[in-house]
Amino acid sequence: MLNALEVFTTVVVGLMVGVEFSVAFVMNPIFSALPEDSGQLGRAHGGRMLGAVMPVWYIGSLVLVAVWAVAGWRHDGAGLVVTAGALLILSVIMSILLLVPINNRSKTWTPDNRPADWKEQANRWDRFHYVRVAVIIAAFALLVTALA
Repeated sequence: MLNALEVFTTVVVGLMVGVEFSVAFVMNPIFSALPEDSGQLGRAHGGRMLGAVMPVWYIGSLVLVAVWAVAGWRHDGAGLVVTAGALLILSVIMSILLLVPINNRSKTWTPDNRPADWKEQANRWDRFHYVRVAVIIAAFALLVTALA
């Protein structure tokens, strides 16, 4: 049973990392290259769509890692799992304090109501997101290592 939990948790976290990596290094660069207001509209739509899904995914991943850490406490790799959990906690804190406030504003923007500094806010979100992606990649790598 523990083995199934380990694999399931690693897959869930890995998929989350893939989505967030794709946002940072695929989707946002595509949006930035679109003409006129299309990129800003695409980012706003992505903010609404992923803003509804990602909180559940982040918290769900954290819960799965916590269950793995408790269930596998006496097994090899428990320290790696606990460290991965700490990194996921950090990613949730970063999200709440740094990324969500910007996302909550930007997901309502249209070309008619966006603020003059919308590009600077988007760039700030991107910078914070790059750091968050690095944090969750590290958490994922620790989980994969704990499986070995």
